[in-house]
Amino acid sequence: MPGNHSLVTEFVLLGFQLSPETEVLLFWVFSLLYTFSLLANGTIFALICLDQRLQTPMYFFLSHLAIIDITYASNNVPKILANLVTHNRAISFVPCIMQTFLYLGLATTECLILVAMSYDRYVAICHPLQYTVIMSWTVCMVLATTSWLCAFVVALIHVLLLQRLPFCRSREINQLFCEILSVLKLACADTWLNKMVLFAASILVLVGPLCLVLISYMHILRAILKIKSVEGRKKAFSTCSSHLCVVGLFFGCAMVVYMVPDSTQRGEKNKILSLFYSLFNPMLNPFIYSLRNAQVKDALGRVLQVSSR
Repeated sequence: MPGNHSLVTEFVLLGFQLSPETEVLLFWVFSLLYTFSLLANGTIFALICLDQRLQTPMYFFLSHLAIIDITYASNNVPKILANLVTHNRAISFVPCIMQTFLYLGLATTECLILVAMSYDRYVAICHPLQYTVIMSWTVCMVLATTSWLCAFVVALIHVLLLQRLPFCRSREINQLFCEILSVLKLACADTWLNKMVLFAASILVLVGPLCLVLISYMHILRAILKIKSVEGRKKAFSTCSSHLCVVGLFFGCAMVVYMVPDSTQRGEKNKILSLFYSLFNPMLNPFIYSLRNAQVKDALGRVLQVSSR
C-alpha cells in the first residue's frame, strides 16, 4: 500500500442513523430478503445448468445475471447487516477498496449483460429464422466474456486512481458500504481526475448501453406490432416488458447517482438507491425474468419430481 495512505488505515461506515430497535428490525428484514435473494438466484442458476431445455442463449445470459446478483449482494449486504447490530462499523482500507472494486465491476457487468440480453431478444423477434445462426454459442460466449472483462478493466482503472489519493480527513463514509463517490469525499487531494473518469465511464457504460437497448426495443416494438396473432403479440410483449422493467430500474437509478450534479441533500437518497442495488434489485430480477416464466416453472416442477422419487 502506498505511503500516502498511512494517515488513514480504516474507515467508518455510518449507514442509517436510526434507533437500536429500528436497526434490529431492519437487520431481520434485510436478512430475510438477502436469504431469499440468494435462494431465488441460486435456484435459477441451478435450473439453467441442470435442465437441457433451458440451455438457450436467453437463459445463458440469465445465468450470468443470477451470478452477478448473488455476488453483488454478497459483496455488500453482509457488512450492512453486521453494521446494523454492532457499534463497531469500521472497515480497513484494503477490504474497503476491494468492496469498491467488486461493486463497480459487477454493476458494470450487469449493464453490459442487459445489453446482450436486449440484442438476443431483438434477434429472436426481428430475425427468428436466423436466430440460431446469429446467436450461436460462440457469439454468446464472446458477448459474455467481453462484458466481464471490459467491466472489471473499467473498475480497475477507478480503483488505481483511487489508491493514489491521500486520505487524511474524516474517516466517516456516509454510506452503507464503500461507494466510490462517498470515499472520494474523504480524500485530502484534488479528485477532479477521478470524477472526470467516473463521469466518462458513466457515459460509456450507462448512456451508451441504454441507447443500444432502446434502439433494439424500437425495432422489437415495430416487429411485434406486425404480428397478426394476438397470442403471439402478448407473448412477445410479456418477454420484452420484463427486460425493459429491469433496464428502467437499473439504468435510471445509476444515472441519478452518477450523472446528476452532487448536492448536500442527496446523502440519504443515495443510501436508499444503494440499498436498492444491493438488496432489492438482486431479489426482484429472478421474479421479473425467470420465476414467472412458464419454461422455468416447468423445469422447477421436473426437478422437484425427480428429487421426490
